[in-house]
Amino acid sequence: MKDQPALGNRERQIVDAVYRLGEASVGDVLKVIPNPPTYSSVRKMLSLLEEKGLLKHRRDGMKYIYRPVRSAKSASQSAVSHLLNTFFGGSPAQALNAILDVSPNKINAAEFDRLEQIIEQARNEGQ
Repeated sequence: MKDQPALGNRERQIVDAVYRLGEASVGDVLKVIPNPPTYSSVRKMLSLLEEKGLLKHRRDGMKYIYRPVRSAKSASQSAVSHLLNTFFGGSPAQALNAILDVSPNKINAAEFDRLEQIIEQARNEGQ
């Protein structure tokens, strides 16, 4: 699954909850999302998210337990790629510049050092 289907806000909340929890029942999702809809609405949305290929389930007694189809790393790489292409013309440098413009005082020296390490590692792997 290369392209992620478009999701509504509530669907996104539910998928995010399942990723955060690792796996979740309807009741688990209801506990962690803000202003949750009804039990049956969450159950239906989980089923629809499974039809869209984002989640899969297993049975645990009478309950379905849902988990993501893709790893968090794979999903985050896809999301970042989409973000880069949509807002930054595919340029990681432009994206990093936007991050630094938004939060220059929120990045401490250790995070700047880590960014330098990541950039250096990427440079070395590219050669």
